[in-house]
Amino acid sequence: MSTPTRRAQLGQVFRFALVGGVNTGTFFGIYLLLHPWLPYFAAYTLAFLLSMVGSFFMNTYFTYRTRPTWKKFLLFPLTNVTNYVIQSAGLYALVTWAGMDTRIAPLVAAVVAIPFTFLLSRKILIPGTGAVTAPEPERAEERSASRG
Repeated sequence: MSTPTRRAQLGQVFRFALVGGVNTGTFFGIYLLLHPWLPYFAAYTLAFLLSMVGSFFMNTYFTYRTRPTWKKFLLFPLTNVTNYVIQSAGLYALVTWAGMDTRIAPLVAAVVAIPFTFLLSRKILIPGTGAVTAPEPERAEERSASRG
């Protein structure tokens, strides 16, 4: 039986994947709506930006169950940059070095990028998840012991 912390982390991973699926659908839907009226790259860019805003709020409220802040909002695009870099490097490596079919390699590279994107978005949206800190009561005891 897993601990509640482990269960909570698995829940976050599941919700993160669900949000990713919804976000991909949202992006594609917005792109298709804008495509007839804008040049394709402008439609792509606007759809990307709008879906990234949606992804921020879905991940904030649903995946990590935390409150949005301007700082988190401004740092959140780093998750997309990270995702792009890892997927691009993975795509290149899978095609060039592993000889994988170019129709399949992007999907494999995307799957490989998920844990990195998850960890970075978690670090941004839940500050302190990477730091190991003592619980507050222990710190209070340490302070009173050092005074005494």
